[in-house]
Amino acid sequence: MIRQQSSHRRTAVRTAALVATAAMAVVGVQTGTAGAAAVNETGIEAGATALVLSAPQRAAAIQQAQASAAATARAIGLTDREKLVVRDVVKDADGTVHTRYERTYDGLPVLGGDLVVHHKKNGTRTTTKATKARIALPATATAEKAREGARKVIWAATGKPVLAWETVEKGLQHDGTPSERHIVTDAATGKELYSYEAIETGVGNTQYSGQVTLGTAPGYSLTDAARGGHKTYDLKGATSGTGTLFTNSTDTWGNGLASNRETAAADAHYGAAVTWDFYKNELGRNGIRGDGVAAYSRVHYGNAYVNAFWSDSCFCMTYGDGAGNAKPLTSLDVAGHEMTHGLTASTANLRYNKESGGLNEATSDILGTSVEFYADNASDAGDYLIGEKIDIRGNGTPLRYMDKPSRDGNSADYWSNSLGRLDVHYSSGPANHFFYLLAEGSGTKTINGVTYNSPTYDNSTLTGIGRQKAYQIWYKALTTYMTSSTTYAGARTATLSAATDLYGATSPEYNAVNAAWKAVNVK
Repeated sequence: MIRQQSSHRRTAVRTAALVATAAMAVVGVQTGTAGAAAVNETGIEAGATALVLSAPQRAAAIQQAQASAAATARAIGLTDREKLVVRDVVKDADGTVHTRYERTYDGLPVLGGDLVVHHKKNGTRTTTKATKARIALPATATAEKAREGARKVIWAATGKPVLAWETVEKGLQHDGTPSERHIVTDAATGKELYSYEAIETGVGNTQYSGQVTLGTAPGYSLTDAARGGHKTYDLKGATSGTGTLFTNSTDTWGNGLASNRETAAADAHYGAAVTWDFYKNELGRNGIRGDGVAAYSRVHYGNAYVNAFWSDSCFCMTYGDGAGNAKPLTSLDVAGHEMTHGLTASTANLRYNKESGGLNEATSDILGTSVEFYADNASDAGDYLIGEKIDIRGNGTPLRYMDKPSRDGNSADYWSNSLGRLDVHYSSGPANHFFYLLAEGSGTKTINGVTYNSPTYDNSTLTGIGRQKAYQIWYKALTTYMTSSTTYAGARTATLSAATDLYGATSPEYNAVNAAWKAVNVK
């Protein structure tokens, strides 16, 4: 059996060789102060790096934070009618603790009430809030009886906080993707306040990834015990359910052809493994939720389904087989993209609409692309093209371009006040462009055989700080400073805060973040 294993791949369980097809997928960001932490060889201030918490350590940190949530609520000025519910805890090496909370009011969920408290070791405390609006509703309003099929909530994400109803309409989108549309209406007037699609999608690419190692279980099933127990299932054309776990008589999976059902499964399984390793080794994160538990993958969804999607309700990635069932959407950047939707949902929870939705999509493009580079797979070299392997358009062009997003004919290169009216896959353009400029700089250059030519809004000439620094800044911004309603202006603030934490407020990296945002017209 021939194995090709990159320097990043390690498996503590059985491995399998295969030729895998590749596919595609889909993204956010404020300011703080740098401590006097030491600087390591990468230039990152060591104190600002996040510690890797084991699942028991994370659970204990959340439990401890919840125990003091009432005191924290009083300390940051919330009323007695408001409660905090801990969702995540991130601890930095210098002792800073970032605690992410959801909020309730008279026991009702506050949509847009999420916040992050940043507590330094010296006792200094700052707070990043999704909204600064104060909530003040009469008790008679919040005591109103529940409506059948709807959830009673407080809507605080836009304007004055009001009592509202949240309903979920389930069905299918135009291309066959499941739909879970959340609609928020004013309880007093019935006016729709907000709506968003909870099924987050991305169209991907399919390409052979060569022979790779897979984490499998004794008895030969696609179960990766070394990576949180990730499993890959065969839907066999169904559009619901978990499917059937892939098992085999040998530990060799697929033959590199879409006609073999195991090939798409091997590709999805490999993509999930690479993404897990990238999160752990590059970002210090133990799985999507940080709790060491894996999502699962479903392949062969529907018939000739040309898409891939992440769903929070099943905590899983799902992949179609593409046009004519010939090109499964299971490539490295797709797998990275879809799993990153889960990461975003577990951290900032950027709403999938308007500017926050564009940042959600961009986060998945940014980290999905970073996964592809991290894999260092000679058969699918890293690039700043999204969906370049699946040929969705039938003319050999990628789905999206990060160096100049408008090359796809739909995406925006720069921010404007009309950006929020675009589909979230296209309003992601300025954030993708920002990331490319931050990592690589402006102008013409060739990377792994692909030539790019990235312009700037202000005609500035930029020098990149490198891909690793760029994605570490974006990740820290996402996990410690962004909230559900972060806009592009908020993304700029969040990444500047992250750059300050990691490199210092007077560092070249901080200045590069500022310049890259100006270059996409976010000031």
